Amino acid sequence: MKKYIGILSIGAFLMGGLSSCNDFLDREPLDKVTPDVYFNSPEDLAAYCIKCYSFKTVDEKYGINLFGTDNHTDNQAGTGNPTMWIPGKKLVPSDAGEWKWEEIRACNYFFDNVLPKYENGEFEGNASVQKEIKHYIGEMYVLRAYKYFVMLQKFGDLPIVTTAMQVPNKEELMEASKRRPRHKVAEFIINDLKKAEEMLMETPPGGKNRISRDVAYLLHSRVALYEGTWEKHHAGTAFVPGGKGWPGKDAEGFTSETYKTFLEEAITSAKVVGDKIYDKLTENSDTPEGMDASYASINKYYTMFCDENMEDYAEVLMWKRFDLIQGVTNNLQMELMRNGGGSGWTLGMVNSFLMRNGYPIYDSRSGYEKTWENEGVNKTLKERDSRIIIFTKKPRDIKAKKYNADKTVVTEADTLSYGDVNYYNAEGKADTCVIDYLFGNAETVATTGFIVKKGKHYNATMADHNLGTSGGIVFRGAEALLNYMEAYYERYENRNDDGTLDKYWEALRERAGIDKNTIQTTIDATLMEEEAKGDWAAYSAGKLVNTTLYNIRRERRNELCAEGFRMDDLKRWRALDQMETKAYSVQGMKFWNTIYSENEALMSKVKVHPKEGNMSAENLGDYILPYFKVTENNSIYNNGGFKFTPAHYLEPIGAAAFRQTAVDAGDFSTSVIYQNPGWGIEGNTGAQPIE
Repeated sequence: MKKYIGILSIGAFLMGGLSSCNDFLDREPLDKVTPDVYFNSPEDLAAYCIKCYSFKTVDEKYGINLFGTDNHTDNQAGTGNPTMWIPGKKLVPSDAGEWKWEEIRACNYFFDNVLPKYENGEFEGNASVQKEIKHYIGEMYVLRAYKYFVMLQKFGDLPIVTTAMQVPNKEELMEASKRRPRHKVAEFIINDLKKAEEMLMETPPGGKNRISRDVAYLLHSRVALYEGTWEKHHAGTAFVPGGKGWPGKDAEGFTSETYKTFLEEAITSAKVVGDKIYDKLTENSDTPEGMDASYASINKYYTMFCDENMEDYAEVLMWKRFDLIQGVTNNLQMELMRNGGGSGWTLGMVNSFLMRNGYPIYDSRSGYEKTWENEGVNKTLKERDSRIIIFTKKPRDIKAKKYNADKTVVTEADTLSYGDVNYYNAEGKADTCVIDYLFGNAETVATTGFIVKKGKHYNATMADHNLGTSGGIVFRGAEALLNYMEAYYERYENRNDDGTLDKYWEALRERAGIDKNTIQTTIDATLMEEEAKGDWAAYSAGKLVNTTLYNIRRERRNELCAEGFRMDDLKRWRALDQMETKAYSVQGMKFWNTIYSENEALMSKVKVHPKEGNMSAENLGDYILPYFKVTENNSIYNNGGFKFTPAHYLEPIGAAAFRQTAVDAGDFSTSVIYQNPGWGIEGNTGAQPIE
């Protein structure tokens, strides 16, 4: 039996919307599912599980989709003025906000009805059937773990509820709603994943469109690394149990050493996947384009992120299929293929990529010349780590004017790049990228001039409404290598393991076109003050980290760019404290005093204006400041850039949750739920400082 993620609508549910934050305790989750007639066969279980799939990956939304989820970080710049970076502007929701439990209740409903039958041997069928039933129960353990992990990342401490309670009384409701400290929640999640690892098949029915055993191990490592590093870097604060200002009452055995257990879990589980995959990483042929005019792959590493069929990539552990015939499509390629997609790599992101000899660009031995930036994007990326080259659209070069001393034009440069291919049309003709994408609207603009190419297909048909069939990676094995490297170093603060850490690191660097024997060269050449100019992860708790840990974080940043990891990583590293007192101004490519600003045709499109600007003013600096193009009524501009308040490390619980769980209905403060640090319990109120 084959059932695919996409074809069965990832994340969809049969039930209607659930309004109350505690509806998971007192409502049937699937009004068309009758347990005694539905949960009887592998097909029943498979269909129910697939309806609960809600993994972060490519979906039907417009824009550049998954590949824009790192917008408004130090990696990618989006458009608008994100409230995350304007203290006081982000507000407590008047409703429950994201404190929603219907998806977890749907998982518990499955367990309530399936586990008793399974444990009592009530499922009929031969050994093969029993194996499938066991597998789908394992899937549901992964699904509940994943959904709980998403909530843990948002809120920290959570209620732990393992049953879909049937119309409880108020006392039962209150008891079930109480939050448990985050380390206990993480333990619960990991225990679910351990159960899954015992039940799941290595090769599941439906292939890599379904959850496998390795997916469980990889998610296990992700959760454990997240919690271990969160506890280590937030130690003693209101964001860990028992820390100063923590709003909970019972830390349930939490100590300053608890983080080590999670890091050891991450090491062990990551190695299970890492040892299978480190020598099977998808090959990077380092070609300028990923596909030829017939849409055949000429660089497997590139097409791994946009192929219509990702089944044969060993590195891909799980992916989402789209199928035009089945009517399951995406809109990813509309902007990703045709323009800038309302995003762009930041200068800090670009500058984090090493030269191929392993040196940072600021090192005199790197071979990098800062004057290259005056000649445009193509020259700026010369001789870099392959990843930033193949995953950035290079626009057609503009002819650079050469001047005499009296400023009269002598000649124009005659060596031109004709730009990366956006797409090939049905006749095989190429449309190429142009720098004019700098001046699009919010949906199409190349915000920084460094245009995102990762995930872009070349088939022009996909660049129309609801015709996208490029797949979406859900889990890939390279993450296991990164998880192991970081977990091991954070736990033991050295690289002297059995050689696994360096073996994994060398595999990633070699694929990126960097001399794999230069890890220590890079570490020795790293200057943290330089790295901190464009990388928030240079910090933890407001202090610069050491050069080895930083370079492990650099590897993660470069390998997982535009895959939706960045903000979660920054929060668990506590890498935003420094912006509480010092604003950070995001930069893009160099524009002023370059070939771009010297070109009359391009400059005719430039508008420097406080209300309608499409380019930051020259007096603000030579580099594009994507959040300063419009300066009037712009809080980010008025603050001098991004500012941070520690309350934003966690999301606020919406006011409705306190109203519904208050002992005294007229007094929200009597709720059995406590609010996260820095947030109030009244709706539409902003964050306050945390002592």
